[in-house]
Amino acid sequence: MKKVLVISSSLRDRSNSEALADEFARGASDAGNEVVKITLKGKDIRFCRGCLACQQTQGCIIGDDAPAIVGKMHDADVIAFASPIYYYEMCGQLKTLLDRANPLYSSDYCFRDVYMLTSAAEDEEHVPDRAIAGLTGWIDCFDKARLAGSVFAGGVSGPGETGGHPAMKQAYGMGNAIR
Repeated sequence: MKKVLVISSSLRDRSNSEALADEFARGASDAGNEVVKITLKGKDIRFCRGCLACQQTQGCIIGDDAPAIVGKMHDADVIAFASPIYYYEMCGQLKTLLDRANPLYSSDYCFRDVYMLTSAAEDEEHVPDRAIAGLTGWIDCFDKARLAGSVFAGGVSGPGETGGHPAMKQAYGMGNAIR
C-alpha cells in the first residue's frame, strides 16, 4: 500500500481536470492504496517571496494554507497533480503551489512517482506539452522522483464535459496501476 496524494488545482465547480483527479484517486483507492485528495479551491496560497528561509528550516514563513499541503506532499509516496490548461500551460494556482513547495528541496521527501492530469478545450496532442515540461522542471530538482505518467482530456471546455471521455478510463487505470 502506498500513500497517494492527489492535488486538484482548478477553481471551477465541476471542473474537467478535477474529474480526472477523482478517477485517478478512485483507481488508486481500488488498488488498495491510501488516497488523500486536496483541492486548491478555497485555499489561501500566496506567492513565494524567494527568501530561501525554507532551505534552512524546511518550513515556510508565510502563514497560509501552502505549508500544510507541502507537508502532505512530503509524506506521500505518489503525487498526482491535476490542472486545467490555460494558454498551453498549467494553471497559475498549481505553479504557485509548486514554487511554495521549495522546503521539500532540502528535505528527505518520500515521493518517487509524480503524475500529471490535464484538460483543455483544445484537443491537439501537443496541448499539454508545456504544462508537462513545467512540472518536469520541478521534478528534475528532486533526484529520487520521476514523472511516472500523464493523462490529457482534450476537447472539453464546459464544466462536466469529461463524462465518457477516454481520458477518464486512462486516469482510473493509471491510478489503479499504483502498487
